Amino acid sequence: MSKPNNRNPWAWVPSLYFAEGIPYVMVMTVSVIMYKKFDISNADIALYTSWLYLPWVIKPLWSPFVDMFKTKRFWVIAMQLLIGAALAGIALTIPAPNFFQYTIAVFWLMAFSSATHDIAADGFYLLGLDESNQAAFIGIRNTFYRIAMITGQGALVVLAGTLEPKLGIAHAWSITFYTIATFFLVLFLYHRFMLPYPALDTSTRKDKSKGIFFEFVRTFVLFFKRKDIWLILLFLFFFRFAEAQLVKLVSPFLLDMREKGGLGLSTSEVGIVYGTVGIIALTAGGLLGGYVISKKGLHRWLWPMVIIMHTPDLMFVYLSQFQPTNFLFINSAVALEQFGYGFGFTAYTMYMIYVSQGEHKTAHYAICTGIMALGMMLPGMISGKIQELIGYQHFFLWVMLSTIPGFIVAALVKIPEGFGMKKEQT
Repeated sequence: MSKPNNRNPWAWVPSLYFAEGIPYVMVMTVSVIMYKKFDISNADIALYTSWLYLPWVIKPLWSPFVDMFKTKRFWVIAMQLLIGAALAGIALTIPAPNFFQYTIAVFWLMAFSSATHDIAADGFYLLGLDESNQAAFIGIRNTFYRIAMITGQGALVVLAGTLEPKLGIAHAWSITFYTIATFFLVLFLYHRFMLPYPALDTSTRKDKSKGIFFEFVRTFVLFFKRKDIWLILLFLFFFRFAEAQLVKLVSPFLLDMREKGGLGLSTSEVGIVYGTVGIIALTAGGLLGGYVISKKGLHRWLWPMVIIMHTPDLMFVYLSQFQPTNFLFINSAVALEQFGYGFGFTAYTMYMIYVSQGEHKTAHYAICTGIMALGMMLPGMISGKIQELIGYQHFFLWVMLSTIPGFIVAALVKIPEGFGMKKEQT
């Protein structure tokens, strides 16, 4: 039976990026909410969950091996099986006496598997679609990545919050992780049979006589020999400098009691505000961002996206200063900030695609995302300590000051006119 080289992108792009989003949101966001419910301090939550970014930071170190050995399809399937097992491992260790150490260890395993899956999935996307379809589906892939976030920090957090009063915090969160583990293993089986076999999905080792180390070094050398490499690195690191700090403290801010400067929401309410309404707004912003880039190109839309991404952070300044109790208003404020972030982040994604053009698309895109993860990890690690030192009111003012580097790097980078525009059909 012949293996299909192509399938309709709708049959695999949405589910692939949904699967890419699930482990990331569980590691980076749901873990924060869970640990907050177990009364872990903001400083420890921010520090240790930011360390979980490390696999995404250093994934460029093994991305050439994903390029050189087996196929991207093989790596996608294998990592999805490991991620499903890790999710079940979290569920198993939550009720244990030393749950914090055990769950952090399993989160590390999940993070490394997820980072490897990202390398393979992003490479599979670049190899399985031509440039016009890459631009056309960037909004779709981001949308289903966001739907994974709704599932994780929305539906699953609501589930945990619903179960907490009946079963207690530990058992509620354990059942929640067993639920997503089962669902993720279903995704693994779906992709095992439904992912196509693109003709270009082969090993990149061209000259085996020169050895693996030569190919490994060559991959990095080609990336860092790019023109304006320092501007590229500055953009990738600083474009999300403010958001890297904001994202670690949003859930603790929403959950903390009002006397501590928070909004005093329940677990389920956070699942609705940040995990559902916020992610829907984030998705809408990403869809609109992908659409306008496909029409006019990244060069035309970069500055509007930078402005629309950063200025809505002011909503958290307002929420922290006045601590409103109106649930609808809180939802609206978070939605506005998330919409702006989703719209602006599309520019970042397209810039990484632009930088990754060339022979080693998979490895070079992984290098870009590794630098992006470092830009999230380092500011995130200190964000909890900053908040504990100055309080929520001053922390969100500090976040506004932290948007300045994002404007500076946007002014420095150079993007060709028309890049990302969908080509007219002839």
